[in-house]
Amino acid sequence: MNKKKEIIILGFALFSMFFGAGNLLFPPSVGVAVGQSWLPASLGFFLTGIGLPLLGILAFTKVGNLDEFANKVSPKFNSIYSTVLILVIGPLFAIPRTGSTTFEMGILPLFPNVDHFILALITSVLFFALTLFLVLNESSITDILGKFLTPIILVILSLITILGFTKTLGTPVPTTISGSQFSYGFISGYQTMDALASVLFGVIIIRGLEGKGITDVKEQKSYLSNAGFIAAFGLGFIYLSLIYLGAQISSIKGLSTAQTTLTLAQMTLGNVGKIAFGICVAAACLTTSVGLVALASDWFSKITKISYKTFTILICLFSTILSVAGLDYIISLSVPVLVILYPITIVLILLNIFNIQNHYTFKFVVLITFSISILELFKVNLSFIPFANDGFAWFLPAIITFILTSFISNLNKKSFPA
Repeated sequence: MNKKKEIIILGFALFSMFFGAGNLLFPPSVGVAVGQSWLPASLGFFLTGIGLPLLGILAFTKVGNLDEFANKVSPKFNSIYSTVLILVIGPLFAIPRTGSTTFEMGILPLFPNVDHFILALITSVLFFALTLFLVLNESSITDILGKFLTPIILVILSLITILGFTKTLGTPVPTTISGSQFSYGFISGYQTMDALASVLFGVIIIRGLEGKGITDVKEQKSYLSNAGFIAAFGLGFIYLSLIYLGAQISSIKGLSTAQTTLTLAQMTLGNVGKIAFGICVAAACLTTSVGLVALASDWFSKITKISYKTFTILICLFSTILSVAGLDYIISLSVPVLVILYPITIVLILLNIFNIQNHYTFKFVVLITFSISILELFKVNLSFIPFANDGFAWFLPAIITFILTSFISNLNKKSFPA
């Protein structure tokens, strides 16, 4: 086996798994919001958009499967956490978002004068009817789309980036965001949902390596860490370019999330490029939708007595209705959930990466993180906690809890040796 070749293939596979429409939508919007402060916001976005997903993948070299990811908190918590995780990256937010993105970036630019609600409804019905057909028939169409779409979108993005750097798109203006731009970028990276997805992708990657006979944990980490640099470079190039270009048009006010990316495409490639880019994104959304519907249906059919087919129909119907509400509305709904779910996922990833075996550490660190995230969600004044004003009130208490529980555990072992 040629290790270098396998690492390159795995690197592209990792990139393709993480790369989706959300990775194109949110970086330019961050750039528009922060304007002249695009660099610190980029660094924050990198941590949640690149660093955490890769750490999530590496965490599975320790746990091996989703059933063990949060099991040290408790088996019941692990089941609830996994279910909520799949709901969030499935029918509640990520799946409907694919339909809304298809409408706003793929269909609306082609028919701007048609009634938006009617057009959105027709688009959603057709989009999720096609999704349902492909899921139930396990068509190879999605494999073809997946293999060819990413290179096409990367070519278009490269053209947008090159032309964007050579043209004068505008002048960055001072940010309208109060507080730390770094933390704004960090929290905005939640919307990619890549760190949440990495919890599920990790299972796929580890099984793929094991299928090739790579079973040693150290060797798996070697493959994943090296491949991670390849994936990180690709994602970093896209994020940095789009945030920077978004900052260049920060003087344009009132752009929605989808309009920001489309505006960049139109300003660099003209109307033809904007339409071509919209069609590519719509097709990318279809492959994402098919994969997520299949994943969610498989999970829920296992934990209930309802069939896989029934769940695919229910999920597609629900997503059709929610997607009509619009991309910005779905994003606004997801923010409160992500504010709670992301910190919990971050601490679980780190505890698993460092192979912490103490169940009490898992329980109390997660409990403290969850409790403070709830208080933040309800706007409780936590300014007395360091980093609270930047949206990280949970950070220091989680570290203190980790240190205390580890110290008490070690003390007990010395006092009552086995």
